[in-house]
Amino acid sequence: MEVRRLDPDDWELLREVRLRSLADAPEAFGSTHERESGFDEAEWRARAAGNGWFVALEHDEPVGIVAGYRDPSAPPEQRHLVAMWVAPAARGSGVAIPLIDAVVDWSRADGASELTLGVADGNERAASLYRRYGFVETDLTFPLHSDLSRCISIYALRI
Repeated sequence: MEVRRLDPDDWELLREVRLRSLADAPEAFGSTHERESGFDEAEWRARAAGNGWFVALEHDEPVGIVAGYRDPSAPPEQRHLVAMWVAPAARGSGVAIPLIDAVVDWSRADGASELTLGVADGNERAASLYRRYGFVETDLTFPLHSDLSRCISIYALRI
């Protein structure tokens, strides 16, 4: 398995895998397939250029995706892990750890000392993975943008 960073020229791969993730697990994300399927090439290129997007490939087939995000309104030492998804056939195979590692490395290289992420209510599999990795649940919760009746819990990791 290979994990590689996507650049703006990989916009079609980013679009393909991101839309697959939103269609497969809509309850896990703050965005929706409907919203992002309307993005044009320029938007996908900008997304790839502006953050650390990583894809996991098994025999050149995408089996996972994740992004590191720098929020301009967050403290300068903080980055966020977002958009984590592993294809159903690859779940439990260890794909998630190298994807998290890629975001941790990207965050450190970008000057961060803390990495945060959100886990949607009911996604115990994800919460368990992040706790095993070393993330600690904080007291912060926020409404899930794609479903305001649900919340996300914020986890943090010192890096």
